[in-house]
Amino acid sequence: MTQKPHSQGLYHAENEHDACGVGFIAHINGRKSHDIVERGLKILGNLVHRGATGADPETGDGAGVTFQIPHRFFQSKIAGLPADGDYGVGMMFLPKTSAELAETEALIARHVGQEGLEIIAWREVLVNSDAIGKSARLSEPVIKQIFIKKPSNLDTAQFDRRLYVVRKLIEIDYRAAHGDHDSRFHFSSLSARTIVYKGLLLPEQVTHYFLDLHDPQFESALALVHSRFSTNTFPTWDLAQPLRLLAHNGEINTIKGNIFWMQARESLLKSDLFGADLARVLPIIEPNKSDSFTFDNVLELLVLAGRSIPHALMMMIPESWNDKNPISDTRKAFYEYHASFMEPWDGPATMAVTDGQVIGATLDRNGLRPARYVVTKDDHIIMASETGVECIDPDTVQHKGRLCPGKMLLVDIREGRVIPDGEIKHQIANAKPYRQWVESNRIWLKDIKSGKALSPAFSDKDLAFMHQVYGYDIEEANTLIGPMCQQGKEAVGSMGCDTPLAILSKKPQRLYSYFKQLFAQVTNPAIDPIREVLVMSLTSFIGSRKNLLSESPEHCKSIRFVNPIWTESDVAKIKSLTDPAFTSATLDITFERSEGEPGLKKALDRIFAEADQLVKAGTTFLILSDRSTSRTRVPVPALLVTSGLHHHLVRQKTRTQVAILVETGEARDVVHFGLLFGYGADAINPYLAFETIRYLIEKQIITGIKYSDASHNYVKAIDAGLLKILSKMGISTLRSYRGAQLYEAVGLSSELIADYFSGTMSRIGGIGINEVAKETFFFFDSALEHDGVEMSAMPPIGNY
Repeated sequence: MTQKPHSQGLYHAENEHDACGVGFIAHINGRKSHDIVERGLKILGNLVHRGATGADPETGDGAGVTFQIPHRFFQSKIAGLPADGDYGVGMMFLPKTSAELAETEALIARHVGQEGLEIIAWREVLVNSDAIGKSARLSEPVIKQIFIKKPSNLDTAQFDRRLYVVRKLIEIDYRAAHGDHDSRFHFSSLSARTIVYKGLLLPEQVTHYFLDLHDPQFESALALVHSRFSTNTFPTWDLAQPLRLLAHNGEINTIKGNIFWMQARESLLKSDLFGADLARVLPIIEPNKSDSFTFDNVLELLVLAGRSIPHALMMMIPESWNDKNPISDTRKAFYEYHASFMEPWDGPATMAVTDGQVIGATLDRNGLRPARYVVTKDDHIIMASETGVECIDPDTVQHKGRLCPGKMLLVDIREGRVIPDGEIKHQIANAKPYRQWVESNRIWLKDIKSGKALSPAFSDKDLAFMHQVYGYDIEEANTLIGPMCQQGKEAVGSMGCDTPLAILSKKPQRLYSYFKQLFAQVTNPAIDPIREVLVMSLTSFIGSRKNLLSESPEHCKSIRFVNPIWTESDVAKIKSLTDPAFTSATLDITFERSEGEPGLKKALDRIFAEADQLVKAGTTFLILSDRSTSRTRVPVPALLVTSGLHHHLVRQKTRTQVAILVETGEARDVVHFGLLFGYGADAINPYLAFETIRYLIEKQIITGIKYSDASHNYVKAIDAGLLKILSKMGISTLRSYRGAQLYEAVGLSSELIADYFSGTMSRIGGIGINEVAKETFFFFDSALEHDGVEMSAMPPIGNY
């Protein structure tokens, strides 16, 4: 195998994850030396147990090092090289065949010239192919460096932005010619400050493979190292780390949602620093890469667009900032401000980063990855996934410590000091009046006065009809809903399930039954949602999100709520708002029974078209409502329309401009809510579930409790269930879980997935839109047949 394969069988390219070893060494005062290079390589070699190999024990999952550009070394190799800082270096993997190599080099040269830049020289990197494994040699690329002169009218930051644009344009053209899965060409780095030496190597092979690293003139003041463990996926040369800024130990479990949200943001991206160039470099996220690679893509954009590395990291991996966390109100306001328009990238993670001027690391909010550091009296700092990566004389230690959950370690070699977490975040949180902006623009849902509360007020006969349309039965009421109402938590049941898979069942199924929740992988521990209450949160924000690359008071113009399960009163509050920034519209997600099964597809197309028009008109909240379900109008399955609309708006790049509120009679179980949020719902009003609770109390099926307490307990139970769903994947917040699609489908066709559940794994094909329509009509027609028969009189379905 010479490159990563297309998705096939049990392999899916979107599942590329990493669980690795990271570390760095730096001279705090920025003094370059070959000693730093050698010590960095030694640290990398001592992280060999953090990586992995496949069937070939001499081929690793990937390893590498980021250095500052070694000017003295390059000066000895390249005639006429400008002064240090007046040129950029690209480190590239290129195809091996002479024709493809020449074609790729011509593509690179053409774009460099078109962007007004001058190539100083090309240099083939000297390597020892005998030092690596057989599998690595089969896919080994040609490795070359390109030297590009910095124009005299640009400073280094401007030059790095120009190099970024050049690199992105080259990558876009190469993918257009060779396809998204071709990984034979890759820029490991292209920068005026840093260079990355990496490959499909074992950690100790990096030193022996790259002959440049033996030269005493090869000097750097820092070395960022990475040993990769490719979790259940194919290791490739391009996915080895470090990346352009990042070396990552861990997994981003919400990666699908992060990618979709980033794609949706692209239509709003604007930057004075990039100008018209920004539109030319889309998409920001390179396709078919790992979770780490995707994170690096977005981090790189944020930094080049003007935010500092620590600021960008605080946006993407915020520490816990709920009421239980003892951090300053100013810092909480900073996080709340950014939470209004960017979701966390969640999962266990140590993120080590460098741009050649600063080097540091941050830990996820749970602290589920280790990171320890030592500062020595001779002004060196060593940080790694564990202690022991370098033998240090205890007498030389100035101080040592470990990264705590959500905390950051930063070394600024320009200032010559280690900056404490509190100082970094205090400075960033006070750089703009975030607290004032939040207090002036954020509205609490609980504080909105609506004037009236809606109530479905079904007659007994209508309620009986609705129960049958949505598949309620008395067994479900007794086994699930009753305990939630009385105890405020889910009922305890067997872990086993002997009911057939939905696709194999002889009985019609709700669409939810075709999905199975994914669980934590390999080194990714689940979270205890009770003990980890400090870091877990269901708090959300709805509003029209603004340009990710700028800051203004309007960025946090949003409505905040702590509970995503809404009552009729909450929906009424949204509908009553008169602020032009908070306009709402209701989309009817039912269709006429007379249209037959084709009516389902027509209804979905109508809903999506209406949504597009409403978004263009500036509507902020789209309310998907099946309240008009009647004996002549059939409800569209809530999961189908929610996910379908979410993905439709992502493809239109308008999803971030609106919130999707789901008003449905179908959802009542924790699994239903987990799926609806996982596929894009911002808030859900299960109006029929609340009416059912009222019915169960009136019929004395539930006794000893009044409706207000029962409905409160029901919502409390759903909230607890949602936290458990999040915790199984090591996720802490509903904001990062929303749209993350942490499910696989069992028995849905590839066409149905592509149209309405994009990006969901479906290893086993199955039903399409026509079969979904048939099952929808089965429930509806059965309700017509038994019209007026109460839930308690119907035979149980038998799921429990």
